Amino acid sequence: MVMKMAFILFDQMTALDFVGFYEAVTWIGILKLKEDVTWHFCSNKAEVTDDRGLTIKINDVNPDLSEYDMVFIPGGYSTRLLRNDSSFISWIKTASNVEYKVSVCTGSLILGAAGFLEGKSATTNSSAYDLLSPYCKEVVKDRLVRDGNIFTGGGVSASLDLGLYFIQSLFGEEIANEVQLKMEYPYYNCSAYRDVKSQNPV
Repeated sequence: MVMKMAFILFDQMTALDFVGFYEAVTWIGILKLKEDVTWHFCSNKAEVTDDRGLTIKINDVNPDLSEYDMVFIPGGYSTRLLRNDSSFISWIKTASNVEYKVSVCTGSLILGAAGFLEGKSATTNSSAYDLLSPYCKEVVKDRLVRDGNIFTGGGVSASLDLGLYFIQSLFGEEIANEVQLKMEYPYYNCSAYRDVKSQNPV
């Protein structure tokens, strides 16, 4: 079974938002939990620089996001401007039919600006609850929130937990625990997220 993942990267993003989730969910491919797992680094430009000066070259520039099974958006202060960038948001909207939409921190503002959080519950960095509110049905002040196939995480370090929770939701607690052990990450508690608030649990 195919799983094609898109990691949306942009200038002034927060690297840990991206790397934590990326480290966890790419184990789906390493452990061959699906037969054909690929991940792609996508942006609207050929090179991006994070908020600490790390520069990343992009191989997939402005791809049609409808070709993916999962789209992930990290946060960073620049999301506050990007949410009003009509060209960038138009590109994100090509993910409208993507099965899984995931964000960490203020990446949820981008999901919201694209219209993906309408009628949904979501979370974000605690500094941006008010900014997220107009885009969704309910801002939930939890570390992780799942509403249907939309997953949102809180600030920065929630990225690792969200990656493990995404794996748990798709493949079960035993697999999530296996990945947790391989990463030697002691802080994730599968049972704590068994009943994450959700309007449309799958």
